[in-house]
Amino acid sequence: MTSQQNSCISVLIADDHEIVRQGIEKVISKTADIKIIGQAATGQEVIDLVKTLRPDVVLMDIEMPEKTGWDVMVELKALAPKLPILILSIFPEEHYGMRFIRAGASGYLNKGSAPAQMVEAIRKVHAGKKYVSPELAEKMIQEMGQHVEEQPHQRLSDREFQIFCMIASGKKLKEIADELSVGITTVSTHRHRILEKMEMKSNADLIHYAIKNKLI
Repeated sequence: MTSQQNSCISVLIADDHEIVRQGIEKVISKTADIKIIGQAATGQEVIDLVKTLRPDVVLMDIEMPEKTGWDVMVELKALAPKLPILILSIFPEEHYGMRFIRAGASGYLNKGSAPAQMVEAIRKVHAGKKYVSPELAEKMIQEMGQHVEEQPHQRLSDREFQIFCMIASGKKLKEIADELSVGITTVSTHRHRILEKMEMKSNADLIHYAIKNKLI
């Protein structure tokens, strides 16, 4: 990725809510070394704009229309392996942050974070480093060397975790199949494996678990 002539870090922001994009733009406009060069409201727009604008960093929400943030990230890593992707989400870092980073994201930022953290995160991932919040970093340090019991949702593969979250948010299997561009039989098979791995019996169990653990 090439920076603009003035050496600013060029950023593409992606969120389906215009008010969120405006808020991000307001924060970034106060910095001299970061510039927004494009905005996307859907997953497909992110991919199209990366191809045409060639940003230095993509700042992207998890939940996007047409293609989920997860699927967009997978496509972008295939399209531009070195492109830093900074995930922006309302979901808890301790459940989502490290999973996204392990899958290729350069960092994870909660939408409730202070504006200064967003600017710091953009600069850090642009420099080729990973970004996690001070709170998540502290939690990781505390857990080092300790035996931490694996939670049921941590047994899931990335795709299973994605489908689990979609089921828990109330989406029907047909909706999930359409959104992921797969057959309903495939989604049904994943659902069966999810229930089996998490030792649960129904969608209601999954929803209750997700709410209890603040996964949705």
